[in-house]
Amino acid sequence: MITERRNPRSVDIDLFPTERVLKIINAEDALVPAAVAAAIPDITKLVDAAVHSIRAGGHMIYVAAGTSGRIAITDAAEIPPTFSAPPEWVQAIIAGGPKAFAKAMEGSEDDRDKAATDLRSKKLTQHDVVIGIAATGTTPYTLAALEFARSKGATTAAIVCSENTPMSKMADITVHVAVGPEVITGSTRMKAATAQKLVLNMLSTAVMIRLGMTYSNWMINVSMTNQKLRERGKHILEEILGVKPNEAEKLVEASGANLKVAVIMGATGCDREKAEKQLVAAHGNLRGVLSHLGSGRE
Repeated sequence: MITERRNPRSVDIDLFPTERVLKIINAEDALVPAAVAAAIPDITKLVDAAVHSIRAGGHMIYVAAGTSGRIAITDAAEIPPTFSAPPEWVQAIIAGGPKAFAKAMEGSEDDRDKAATDLRSKKLTQHDVVIGIAATGTTPYTLAALEFARSKGATTAAIVCSENTPMSKMADITVHVAVGPEVITGSTRMKAATAQKLVLNMLSTAVMIRLGMTYSNWMINVSMTNQKLRERGKHILEEILGVKPNEAEKLVEASGANLKVAVIMGATGCDREKAEKQLVAAHGNLRGVLSHLGSGRE
């Protein structure tokens, strides 16, 4: 596996002064975005499959072990507060369970039986997309999860950093990010993990955009659950509607802190109940409401 090979650019790194060590690590990290860019055609396929899945009532489920699992859990956990999306839309399963997020449980990645048990609780259907994430593409737990998902008719995907892996051969869609060998041989918490973070951010964000969970590039579905997020919501209202801060504050209050409803109220002068009805009629798509009213903005 390429991720397990020795990197010729970091040989004898333990003999170098600190600044040179950091420059080597930084130079290797700089290779990751180009590798991710090369995988965009396959990431596109995965985004489209996930959007189709969620629209059909299915879910996007990440499955991974170790560092890959921690990155997956973080990405899934950030979707509801960022987009006010139902938590079941994007889920993550890590080998070893929740405890493995904070403490390494290396043996859990070999437990193939537990993978099937963990996924069985999700009651998979043909409308789900199960995404296995592993740098080497050989992790027994993750591979077994893909096998189980396929047996249930779910769409399967693999995000890997090596070619021709068992996971790639099992998956319907493979995202191969060729980051090459690590600075410290086999330490895939480095470039491979950075690539996984970038890919999952792209994947989940693009899925939410396609599902209408943004308006232009505004975080229109943000949950205004603390002072920082409330201020963010008010600023978004000021930008979209061109209103003063005090008017934005009034709209936040009158809308029940629902940013989409507040925009409709501010754009049309209607009350909260009518704005909510218009939003429901447009299946929650704010652009659809404003375009219909002739008030949409690019």
